[in-house]
Amino acid sequence: MAKKGKKLQDAAKLVDRNTAYTVAAATELAKSTSSVNFDATVEVAFNLNIDTRKNDQQIRGAVVLPNGTGKTQKVLVFAKGEKIKEAEAAGADFVGDAEYIQKIQGGWFDFDVIVATPDMMGEVGKLGRVLGPKGLMPNPKTGTVTFDVTKAVNEIKAGKVEYRADKAGIVHAPIGKVSFDAAKLAENLNTIIEVIQKAKPATAKGVYLKSLHVTSTMGPSIKVDTQSLTK
Repeated sequence: MAKKGKKLQDAAKLVDRNTAYTVAAATELAKSTSSVNFDATVEVAFNLNIDTRKNDQQIRGAVVLPNGTGKTQKVLVFAKGEKIKEAEAAGADFVGDAEYIQKIQGGWFDFDVIVATPDMMGEVGKLGRVLGPKGLMPNPKTGTVTFDVTKAVNEIKAGKVEYRADKAGIVHAPIGKVSFDAAKLAENLNTIIEVIQKAKPATAKGVYLKSLHVTSTMGPSIKVDTQSLTK
């Protein structure tokens, strides 16, 4: 097992592992326990009581965080005709069709998110084996397959975050940077908590939100009091 560095050990001492913190306290701790020399990302992890083997219990979607993520996303739009001009006007970093399909097939991935108009999905679908494992495949559930490319690009640039439950029912998502005010981190966290709570499948049994933790890059994990969220 790798030995923890002194900074991380000192940061961990600030967190009581037996305490479940409020959202406000957890975000304050995420800032104060960051032990790296760069503007670390603050993330949330939801442990959900769902069975992702069942189609009606798969959770996937997107949410626009009110204070953004602190990262500017590079957006690639697959479109043709007038939609190319619309995407460019909206601020997309790359816009096109066949040429970008060829570039990706050649190993180019200098982008963070792909938006595609529905009439382009027949071609984009050919990249499924390449884009799928990287989580880059456009999907209607996340608003990245749409004719309203202006809205899609604007939301991504404003801080849209995609979320998806893995096989174990865990959802990971960034909520900002340690340089954010704690209040802004808390607002972002509360926003995504509300979205995940509303996404509860009707067929899910028992306690839906089993646990919730916040952490910064290479920082200690901070447990959030889920009981207070359901009151």
